[in-house]
Order: sequence, then structure tokens, then C-alpha cells
Amino acid sequence: MKELQPINQNVLLDITEDKSEQKTASGIIIPDTAKEKNKFAKVVAISNIENLEISVGETVLYKQYSGSEVKFEGKTYLFDSLRFYF
Repeated sequence: MKELQPINQNVLLDITEDKSEQKTASGIIIPDTAKEKNKFAKVVAISNIENLEISVGETVLYKQYSGSEVKFEGKTYLFDSLRFYF
């Protein structure tokens, strides 16, 4: 199996979006354009650095236009600099 691994003080985030419909309690469907889109992602891998304040499996908030997106095995990932997550 192939694997993505960040190097040079980078982190790999799973940013695959939830495509399920959201409804209000009364059954009104909320379109994607009306949803508030905070940018949260799950930490999948971290480059080999000691004494980090984040770890694999944690959920972090990331900047909308930071890093480099890559699609791999049906998911969307983001390679980003660790300096934003200390």
C-alpha cells in the first residue's frame, strides 16, 4: 500500500469534506453556499520532529489558502508547514 509522508517540518491533514446534506429541525435543507465553513482537519502524519504540541489523530483549524492540496485514494489531503500548528 502506498502512503503519504510529510518531510521538512510539514504536517499532513485529511481535509476530505463531509458531503452529506444538512437539514434544520423542521426539514429545511441548508445549501452548501449557506453553510459556515470553518476549516478543520484531522492530523494524519507529521514529519519526524520531536517535542511537538500536536499529534496524529488530533483535529486542527487550518488557514483556507495555506499548504498544498493532494488527492490520494479518494480523499483530499493538505501538506502544510508545522509552524502554523504550534
